[in-house]
Amino acid sequence: MAIWFGRGPVSRLLAALLSPLSALTRWHSRGARSAIARHAPPRVPVLVVGNLLVGGTGKTPLVLALGRALAASGLGVGLLCSGYGARREDARMVRGEDDATEQGDEAVLLASESGLPVAAGRRRDRALECLVTAYPRLDLVISDDGLQHRHLARTLELVVFDRRGLGNGLLLPAGPLREALPPDGQFTAIAVNDAVVPPGVRALHSFGFRIEAVGLTHMRSGETLSPDAFRARHPGHELCALAGIGEPARFFDSLVRQGLHPTRRLALADHARIAADDLAAIAEPLIVMTAKDAVKCRAFADDRCWVLRVEAKPDPQLFTWLRGALLGNKTA
Repeated sequence: MAIWFGRGPVSRLLAALLSPLSALTRWHSRGARSAIARHAPPRVPVLVVGNLLVGGTGKTPLVLALGRALAASGLGVGLLCSGYGARREDARMVRGEDDATEQGDEAVLLASESGLPVAAGRRRDRALECLVTAYPRLDLVISDDGLQHRHLARTLELVVFDRRGLGNGLLLPAGPLREALPPDGQFTAIAVNDAVVPPGVRALHSFGFRIEAVGLTHMRSGETLSPDAFRARHPGHELCALAGIGEPARFFDSLVRQGLHPTRRLALADHARIAADDLAAIAEPLIVMTAKDAVKCRAFADDRCWVLRVEAKPDPQLFTWLRGALLGNKTA
């Protein structure tokens, strides 16, 4: 996390120096909001699950949980993302077995973990068209991020917060906010990851969720162990924890909560590419990584590599409310 997101004297000084540049973020976000407001309703209901803050808030596990649950209730659900960091920028369908370098790590993760149709593209509106053309009987589409994407029409927004709240309350680059709070100060709906509703945030509908570790999977064999079984099999082993996500500290803390204490914490940039040589340079006899990093390493993961499996556990009322807000009285 950038230093100026904090509250110490150095952070305050940096925020003050950078605050004039925040006017550019405000101007850009207002333009995006105006463009979004002019869109006609999408062909199918679209839910955007996005961040107001830079960095990870747990939205991708939440998107997966929402997609699985709504699909299990009998609805036709598709997922949408930008394919950030991919070589390709065009609108295309993505499969779980695709190359993450070509398609984007988040896109491949969504496809492999959900089993649902997934489309990606730098222009999300074109990716949406690709998705509904390929699957014309979809009941709804969930977009992983895209809150500020001016080209994407949407039916509903679900804004995700975590323990950081609003940070220092300033817009980029003086603070962590991608856009200002709504003009009336109130969101339609928010989901808060393992925290209370942040001070200064108001919403018509607010829901909590938490992210739980459900096991560790060996990347070569596919064997999955509970955290207790993993510790019993590898007592006292040195472990390197690897995370190329927005908030790597959250991943490291999760390992510690499972009784796994990394001897080395390797924090990479969000969406950072990982090569075979990068893994070979790690000396520890065990490597545990995030699911988003694992899809980038499938072709060359060695016997030391495990992935920590996590799932979002939302308030059950969120599913009920979403069905009503997106689909009204429609039944599957």
